[in-house]
Amino acid sequence: MFHVLRSAWVEPRPHHAPARVWRDWALVGALVPAALLEAALRPDVPWRFPWAAVTIGLLPTLLWRRTRPLLVLVLAFGVTGLVPLITGYDRGEPYTAAFLLVLVYSVVRWGSGREAVLGLALVTGSACVSTALRDLSLADAIGGLTVVFAATALGVAMRYRSRLRTRELDRVKLLERERLARDLHDTVAHHVSAIAIRAQAGLAVGHPDAAVDALRLIEAEASRALAEMRAMVRVLRRGEAADLAPSPRIADLRDLATAHRAGPSVDVGITGDLADLHPSIDAAVYRLAREAVTNAQRHARHATRIEVRVAADATSVHLRVSDDGEGSAPTTPGYGLIGMFERADLLGGTCAAGPDDRGWTVTATLPRTGTPA
Repeated sequence: MFHVLRSAWVEPRPHHAPARVWRDWALVGALVPAALLEAALRPDVPWRFPWAAVTIGLLPTLLWRRTRPLLVLVLAFGVTGLVPLITGYDRGEPYTAAFLLVLVYSVVRWGSGREAVLGLALVTGSACVSTALRDLSLADAIGGLTVVFAATALGVAMRYRSRLRTRELDRVKLLERERLARDLHDTVAHHVSAIAIRAQAGLAVGHPDAAVDALRLIEAEASRALAEMRAMVRVLRRGEAADLAPSPRIADLRDLATAHRAGPSVDVGITGDLADLHPSIDAAVYRLAREAVTNAQRHARHATRIEVRVAADATSVHLRVSDDGEGSAPTTPGYGLIGMFERADLLGGTCAAGPDDRGWTVTATLPRTGTPA
């Protein structure tokens, strides 16, 4: 119990609390004529016009209920507590004085933990003193405390609902950042890797014609990378719709067999029925295979052949990418492998990568429907 009270006491104020909104002005504007109307139509309430003046004078505290919740609560309850002592009228306040419940709600919703505890202690003490001085019945006392408790509970509920919503937004932002990182790696980083590979091949050959061919391929890859980068920047900065090329498909994997003239050869084999694949699965298998091929071309030592095999059955699509380079010990996965694992997991599939009898092998299995696990 002590730890619960301590955590409540040190609770900070909610972040990004608005100073005031149109609802505050509307509430003040509605309560002013309501207080005047009640004073004019309720002759059974003694000192009704002084009460109306006090109520109207305290209504502006609603405009500071978020930025100074404890101060306005102390001011409002202090003044309304002094009026009965001065006037000698102890049979309750006018109906419009119910706006004090908004201040009770506000000190819990927008105040720090310390302000909320002190404010509720003030309200509870004021209610007890009022019950004793006015000789209220037990039913009236319980009814009044119930109303105060309801306002407090609403403030607590809205406070923690806002906190849960903030956490959910933070989670969504994190997932979006991960998605953008994967997309950036799968598009721009792929083209940059291809540029590096072809530049190294052009330098290694040393033949003028081969160097010219490498430069042409580098120019084409750089142009595609720049176009995709600009498209992503427009989406992020302006919120525009992405003007990207159509999503790649498994059938496009055959282009990998002819796209790279330098380095190890790429052999692509596709079997099974791919007609009714979910578009997300179609694109994901292509991206997984392309990333695995790019990794093999960059890191497989003395590799001469990269084999890409895609097989589809009634429920799943299976991918296997292997090379015949020199085997190596397992290493810490880089961003490319992490992105591959995340992409497969998000689609309800699995992905694994590691050294084989010779070279490196990447395997993935994705459901045909694209339904998350």
